[in-house]
Amino acid sequence: MAGPLEGIRVLDFTWALAGSYGIMILGDLGADIIKIEAPFGDGARRQGPRVDGISTYFFSINRGKKSVVIDLRTDKGRQIALELVKLVDVVAENFTPGTMERLGLGYEVLRQHNPGVIYAALSGFGQTGPYREKPALDIVVQAVGGLMSITGAEGGEPVRAGASIGDIGGGLFFAIGILAALEERSRSGQGQMLDLSMLDCQAAILENAFVRYFATGEVPQRRGSKHPVAAIHQAFPTKDGYIAFSVGGLEQWTAFLEIIDRLDLLSEEKYHDRYSRAMNIKELEPIIIEALKHKTTDEWLEKFEAISIPCGPVNDIAKATENPQLLHRNMFIDLPCPGTKPGSLKVSNTPIRLSRTPPEIKKGAPDLGQYTEEVLSTLLGMSPPEIASLKNEGVIK
Repeated sequence: MAGPLEGIRVLDFTWALAGSYGIMILGDLGADIIKIEAPFGDGARRQGPRVDGISTYFFSINRGKKSVVIDLRTDKGRQIALELVKLVDVVAENFTPGTMERLGLGYEVLRQHNPGVIYAALSGFGQTGPYREKPALDIVVQAVGGLMSITGAEGGEPVRAGASIGDIGGGLFFAIGILAALEERSRSGQGQMLDLSMLDCQAAILENAFVRYFATGEVPQRRGSKHPVAAIHQAFPTKDGYIAFSVGGLEQWTAFLEIIDRLDLLSEEKYHDRYSRAMNIKELEPIIIEALKHKTTDEWLEKFEAISIPCGPVNDIAKATENPQLLHRNMFIDLPCPGTKPGSLKVSNTPIRLSRTPPEIKKGAPDLGQYTEEVLSTLLGMSPPEIASLKNEGVIK
């Protein structure tokens, strides 16, 4: 069955995580992704851990793409890229601003070759502003954007989030922006440039941290797993692990107090609503810790679920892979990886479920230059002698 983006072709110059992740989403949805790599390949190919020499990191964010090796530092290499631009819907890159221009492949050049092209540029700080030319990686974006300042134990050091939120957030908005531009083009017939900053994306996803500061003047602080303005809404230790749950309004608060045998707290007005409980969490937290430590996580899950309190165990990654809901939704899939002894690697599936045109992910990540000859011959009509000559000259691989 065809995916929803079948017929869309992307010339993908992205590397590392943020851009590659965003373009992978388009590939998952059926777009044809031609990944342009330098002769030495995407640096992600050299990042561990490895299985039989294959980078699992690269494999996990480049599935289904077609690797084409072109040396863009050569005149012939640039000319090949320009010819490919004429045949695609989207050009995507995540270099530091100015890099593609220096290669002769900036938006103003490419739009002359393909007026309808969507040129998507993702960078650490965007195409404008005082930070324009600064390089940035996930941890820098998390730090500068304020995320690290509100992540970690109360009174502890700033902590990087456990996942690369700066990169992943940028990648998600990258895909959204491209889809929006494609939709607009379907009406106007015109291409345009998408300028996306990872730092902007970080600011956009910080929930209400910025609005709280603007409204109150108070700087949000690190609070562990606690919610800044709603309680009870955090993780607590149990007899054998941790449980995360969220208690709602007065009716649910009353039911919660009953099952932990602390109905005496019901008369305390400072605990009557979620905001008040959050403001008094230092007094309330040790009471709840004491109440929960006498039963196992599973025992508390059963009790909380009986009174409709949203809850779940704090799983490690190994436990998460065994979660029956994730397994039912087929969130972990095996993709072919011929270079490994198992012949496949297990990765996270796309979470997108469409009723008529569901994504079908069948291919793993490509070997370096695996599709060079195929793309040049089928799309550009190059003959075997022409391709061989370009290889001998070091233009392609």
